Amino acid sequence: MILFDSVQKKKCQFVPKEKNKVYIYLCGPTVYDDAHLGHARSSVCFDLLQRVLIANDYEVIFTRNYTDIDDKILKKMQESKKSLEEITNFYIQSYENDMQALNILEPNYKPKATAYIKEMIDYIQNLLDKDFAYKLDDGIYFDTSKDKKYFCISNRNLEDTKSRLEENNTKKNPSDFVLWKFDEKFYPAIFGTGRPGWHTECVVMIESIYKDKLDIHAGGMDLLFPHHENEASQCRCKNNYELANFWLHNGFVQINGEKMSKSLGNSFFLKDSLKIFCAEAIRFYLLSSHYRANFNYSLEDLKSSKKRLDKFYRLKKRLNLNAFDDLKPKFKNPITKSIIESLNDDLNSSKALALMDEFINECNNYLDKNPKDKTYKDLSSEILHELGFIFGIGKIDTIKYFQFGISKEECEKIEKQIILRNEAKQAKNYALADQIRDDLAKENILLMDTPNGVVWEKNE
Repeated sequence: MILFDSVQKKKCQFVPKEKNKVYIYLCGPTVYDDAHLGHARSSVCFDLLQRVLIANDYEVIFTRNYTDIDDKILKKMQESKKSLEEITNFYIQSYENDMQALNILEPNYKPKATAYIKEMIDYIQNLLDKDFAYKLDDGIYFDTSKDKKYFCISNRNLEDTKSRLEENNTKKNPSDFVLWKFDEKFYPAIFGTGRPGWHTECVVMIESIYKDKLDIHAGGMDLLFPHHENEASQCRCKNNYELANFWLHNGFVQINGEKMSKSLGNSFFLKDSLKIFCAEAIRFYLLSSHYRANFNYSLEDLKSSKKRLDKFYRLKKRLNLNAFDDLKPKFKNPITKSIIESLNDDLNSSKALALMDEFINECNNYLDKNPKDKTYKDLSSEILHELGFIFGIGKIDTIKYFQFGISKEECEKIEKQIILRNEAKQAKNYALADQIRDDLAKENILLMDTPNGVVWEKNE
């Protein structure tokens, strides 16, 4: 498998530290608000990575953290008059619900920063003892001048990054960053009561869970500097080894060509998209471009991607398949192997999805001519299930997939009309039966008579 390492800025052969086992850490959300499309993009991209590794017979140990103490959370506490736990627990659960909807595989570990305060205090004290950190009036700071390899993660220089550095005229160096913020309302420590800095939170959680085993550190491109640079620097100085072998970063999300940002007022919440489209359609859309490319979100592109996913579900329906599970298939078919091979080239999802489209078209063409070929149907069903696992799709009941967006009340009305239509047909009142069907069609509800009864779907 080949992956693009952000540090080396090139594709490299991926070899894990342990044979057949891969350790991954993904920077998760700061839980003070609902998940936005940037969170969804990162989670979906690196969920695809996990699924491809599993398809290659690796055991994956995956960690996604929660930053549950941060300046933004404290601001939310002041605005809402709620406790830190009330706010963070609420948004963690909201995030969990969104990830479940997007078919994100459950991580092995989901650490919260507040559960590792003791380890963070010990970590900072170690850096102080080794003279890699120093004390100012407002907190403990890391001395970046002591790390000769600082900037090697982001491959930047001081002039290029000044706009992203913390402002404090008393720091020894402009690039120095806070490890511990003094604050009497929080945690007692030998060097002063306070709370941890964000960059220390993640590196401590990584070392507490993985020690020196981390293969891949992943996250959004916006985290490359200063967050990942500062994590790596602390680990390097404290332990004299690199935090991770590979650094993977997904591109920015843009809204109609502009970078998604709360300051620009275009930070699109995932929950807003979920009101319009089913979560699986959003997942499929987010996979449609390469993970390292900037992703331009537009409603028209999402609609087009949904039609592409519809073809997958049409074939699933034709093969009479139930909702898929996330149990690992065997991946024996040459078609599936060719798709995995494409994804082994730095997660080339565009090529992989094009191969899937090709398979669906060929399968439908063959079944049009050979509708009773059971052997072919069984083989196609196996392939479709394998593709469902790789891309994280197919988990919705096929009938329900095509009924998305219809309220419970509307469903009940439609079912009543179907009953009336059935009664009209039994009474040989075919004119009324046709009228009911035509009236529903005007409301974009299509009826289909099948050997198992009438089924309906929403016409997009």
